[in-house]
Amino acid sequence: MPVVADGSPLAFPCDFPIKVMGRKQPRFVQSVTGIVRKHAPDFDAATVEMRPSRQGTYLSVTCVVRATSREQLDALYQELCDHPDVVMVL
Repeated sequence: MPVVADGSPLAFPCDFPIKVMGRKQPRFVQSVTGIVRKHAPDFDAATVEMRPSRQGTYLSVTCVVRATSREQLDALYQELCDHPDVVMVL
């Protein structure tokens, strides 16, 4: 049964896309998916979508996670934002 968190429009559990933009580095995608998997162990890597910037300097990585709580998403966003190659997390 879905649970609606206080003040949140989300009902958990739910599929939640996270877009991570960062500098295009050799292991950027592996770093992002590793962090995602740490917070969402059932993460399916088949959901990963990648899109390079026009000039190829940056890479957008979108992962869909099965979110179980606001706390899980907050911790995931925080760790992604703390990564040195990450520019933005949406």
